[in-house]
Amino acid sequence: MSTEAQITAWLASQKDAMLAELAEMVNTDGGSYDKPGVDRTGAQVKRFLESHGIATETLPQQKHGDCIRGIVEGGHSLGTGNQRSNIVLMGHRDTVFPKGEPERRPFRIENGIAYGPGVADMKAGIVMNMFVLAAFRKFGGAPGPLVGLFTGDEEIGSPEGRPVIEAEAKNARVVFNSEPGRASGNVVKARKGGVFSVVDIEGKAAHSGGNFEAGISAIGEAAHKIVAIHALTDLKRGITLNVGLIQGGQSVNTTAPNCQFQIDLRYVEPADRDEIMGRIHDIVARAYVPGTKAALTVKGEFLPLNPTPASDRVFKVYQAAAADSGLKVEGEFTGGCADSGFTAALGAPTLCAVGPVGGKAHSPEEYLEVESFVPRAQAMARAILRLEQTGL
Repeated sequence: MSTEAQITAWLASQKDAMLAELAEMVNTDGGSYDKPGVDRTGAQVKRFLESHGIATETLPQQKHGDCIRGIVEGGHSLGTGNQRSNIVLMGHRDTVFPKGEPERRPFRIENGIAYGPGVADMKAGIVMNMFVLAAFRKFGGAPGPLVGLFTGDEEIGSPEGRPVIEAEAKNARVVFNSEPGRASGNVVKARKGGVFSVVDIEGKAAHSGGNFEAGISAIGEAAHKIVAIHALTDLKRGITLNVGLIQGGQSVNTTAPNCQFQIDLRYVEPADRDEIMGRIHDIVARAYVPGTKAALTVKGEFLPLNPTPASDRVFKVYQAAAADSGLKVEGEFTGGCADSGFTAALGAPTLCAVGPVGGKAHSPEEYLEVESFVPRAQAMARAILRLEQTGL
């Protein structure tokens, strides 16, 4: 049997083992701010990889889940003039759900559909990467070193994971990010960038009936700023602004001494980021209600994933590999953000959403198509084996 036949046959035999690993991971708490929980899923990844003879290292993180790195040695790159060597399989272990969610909604399978917190986004992709690494460790054949990078804080913008990801990207020949495959079965070739900011406003408290004139309303100021920020939305350019959270005030009969709101900015072109953020800064600096003060803090950020000639070549190889695995795959654009933007920005050809197919992420209805597990793993393995066809 050829190496490709051996690897794909072995992956086909591992469906039950994949689901067992997935069940354990989904049933482990792993919200982004739950470092012990995310580290438990990291321990599971290390245990699996090491049981298959794969060397691992732990990159400790102070506040969020540690990053786990698994290495499978492979052949040397034959790409012309490419000094980058590593083929990177990437994914995040954290979820958006509160502590205790797995107890409330444990992993289950009904009619070929798996459910549970993080089942698609993106614990299935983590498990898939684990098994693909194990397959190449068992049978060889990779045209270069394989690196599995398993991070722990993507859902909040990778505040600690980003430097680790960017360091990996600098030596990456290609990156496959195993976010969930789209409900259509497609992968993602392009994503928006995003900036997540907080605005804090100070006013002055006063009795709203007996001493109204002495008050300065932070909530009134927030209302003016929010209207101005929302007006920056430009759908033709792919720019959207959304104030999704707001809190403030002291009581209904008190002029609000404080207010805070949070902004979600999405954009396509890197230059648009600086333009819009500049205009937001101007809005925040302006006092619509005299006497108020405001400050803007960026809490998290993702870079856009934009296609390049190199990433297009990777997609075509992956598309053919998927076809040989029985899948029809196209490339999609999405307004969602991911760590893939960080690797692409540093010149690593990147393909995203190559994980098993699922949908309704971040909700109680999140699901995974169980029968997509094996063919998506086979597609990735075939694409890796055929990487020389990209010329990278």
